[in-house]
Amino acid sequence: MKERIPLLLLPGLLNDAELWRDQLSDLADIADPTVGDLTAGDTMQAVADAVLAQAPPRFALAGFSLGGFVAQQILRSAPQRVLRLALIDTSIHADSPQRAAQRATQIASVRLPGRFHGFGDTLMRSYIDASRLDDHVLVQRVRDMTARLGAEVFLRQSGLDREDGHALLAAYRDPMLIVCGENDRITPLPISQEMQALAPHATLVVVPDCGHLSPMEKPAEVSAAMRRWLLRD
Repeated sequence: MKERIPLLLLPGLLNDAELWRDQLSDLADIADPTVGDLTAGDTMQAVADAVLAQAPPRFALAGFSLGGFVAQQILRSAPQRVLRLALIDTSIHADSPQRAAQRATQIASVRLPGRFHGFGDTLMRSYIDASRLDDHVLVQRVRDMTARLGAEVFLRQSGLDREDGHALLAAYRDPMLIVCGENDRITPLPISQEMQALAPHATLVVVPDCGHLSPMEKPAEVSAAMRRWLLRD
């Protein structure tokens, strides 16, 4: 039997291993996965350093959303440790003024008095596809996950600087996968198309009828794309 590929999975804002639940199971025959903890550290470099300290010596690297920015920081810090790269519903853009303002509004709402309940209805409509808003099991999984991580993690992660990654991606030559939900409102599809234009050897997979949380919304499609990426020569 061929040795399983070390796979480092990086979740997004207010996400933990629950985000990758299906991929952990679906890819277990070919991959030996580890889920990085992005909850500690006040800078992107500190978060990347903490992840690297717990990671295998070399690994395939998959980053979702905020985890995609951490993955880019890992490439800057320790490129020799990364065997191949997957960027899922993420971006290579530093925060635009509009995105920074949106993030500031979210931070202000979390600082209001009262118990933090994770993603409420407004954020949920931004994060998952409209066709899945009545999927109570999915919605509850997301709510439970985001509430479990809590307000302090949300504030810390929201305050991390997102660095521009255009040059980094253009220089990357190893096997690369880009995945985006067709209706992603957080990191819209044109961003992923721009990323592929910078790295033409990358495979772009657009997941239909899907919002931002593709690993949870469309797990079979995301797992299949990741399987092809992991097995690609």
